[in-house]
Amino acid sequence: MKKILVLCTGNSCRSIMAEGLINHFGKEDFQAFSAGSNPAGYVHPMSIKTLEKSGIFKSDYKSQSWDEFSDMHFDLVITVCDNAAGEACPIYLSSAPKVHWGVEDPAKFKGSEEDIENEFQRIFSILAKRTHAMVDIYRTDLQLEIQKLKEIGNLI
Repeated sequence: MKKILVLCTGNSCRSIMAEGLINHFGKEDFQAFSAGSNPAGYVHPMSIKTLEKSGIFKSDYKSQSWDEFSDMHFDLVITVCDNAAGEACPIYLSSAPKVHWGVEDPAKFKGSEEDIENEFQRIFSILAKRTHAMVDIYRTDLQLEIQKLKEIGNLI
């Protein structure tokens, strides 16, 4: 079982959704956790709603610091912050291989409730596509090839 840490700054939306996706679709091969360098202290309700709409249920998601995992070994660290928007991605100080799957922060999206829900779904869909690709690669090659995982970060 490969252990994966998904990082973002606030750990309230993107990293939470990626954690849920990896644990749901890769449950036989992966165990994912999420954390932030500066956690928001809450999980955005639309993140939970988006996960549940897709049949991914878990009651104990929480926004937490990466310090919670300082004693744990990870096989991979995935960052999901959006460098294109000038957002600083946290740099996790461990020897685990790191890949970047940057996406926009849906919590910063402005619009009607329906527009915001659609934006969360759009980001979720990108992360789902990347998660499926990662799981497929692993099940084919039985290894996490870092270059292939980096290329997955370009999937939209």
